[in-house]
Amino acid sequence: MHRRTILFVLNSDTPDAQITQAAEGAAQGSTHLICLLLGQAPALPMYAYGVPPYGGMNIPDNWSETVEVAQQEYKERVDAIEALLAKCGASGDVHPALCATQDIKHHVSRLARVSDEAFFAPNLHDTPDVQREAASGVLFHSPIGLRLNGSVEQNAGRVFVAWNSSEAASAAIHAALPYLKEASEVVIACFDPVMTASGDGQDPGVDVAKWLSHHGCNVTVSQFPSGGREVGQAIQDRATEFGADLVVMGAYGHARMIQTVLGGTTRTMMEQNDLPLLLAH
Repeated sequence: MHRRTILFVLNSDTPDAQITQAAEGAAQGSTHLICLLLGQAPALPMYAYGVPPYGGMNIPDNWSETVEVAQQEYKERVDAIEALLAKCGASGDVHPALCATQDIKHHVSRLARVSDEAFFAPNLHDTPDVQREAASGVLFHSPIGLRLNGSVEQNAGRVFVAWNSSEAASAAIHAALPYLKEASEVVIACFDPVMTASGDGQDPGVDVAKWLSHHGCNVTVSQFPSGGREVGQAIQDRATEFGADLVVMGAYGHARMIQTVLGGTTRTMMEQNDLPLLLAH
């Protein structure tokens, strides 16, 4: 029997209802859940840091107690999640990661490398810094795709692929192939395509549609003008009109630093929570 392994990234504030939904979906789909529980490690107050070489660490008297309380609360949350998995009959385990924000991507990437796909708990939208660091661990330090919104066991009858012939878009469509092969309809959507040999070609999207048709996919190709709107918003509008159950797109198709500064399509799509999304880089 073939069983998928999904990295389910959550934090201490993830509601039990969201965890239960993921566990029930995993149980129904014979999916193994690797639950990565992210927690914020207690930070030393600023006054604790001396100025070398003349100053040393000024550790608060109650520091060890603060750390012990945080660790105990965290352990109790781990136990509660394990109980929810058992109650739902889901195959899974819980990996605790009590760490600073900048270390999140290392914990995420280590587990992503031994998973088939990553799925983020919906409440991570409430902590954008945590979500971005976790996404970085999946997208830049592992070979798998990342899904946001929707559910662990995603049913996608209609899939909307935002295509631009980039390496990132190609990675995304390969990661999404299991969904594309099961879908009743797939649209390859090209926004403001560059119809040159060095761009998207004379017939943008036709080549990838032909490849998918060899896999038995029911594919159509559409070209859309953005009309001067931000491309991320144009994708949302067209995908909603299509009635998409899943949007597939490459993440950070341009320099990541430029997208970090200017926003970019990737950030726009990651911040929305209406459309189920699959990203890969």
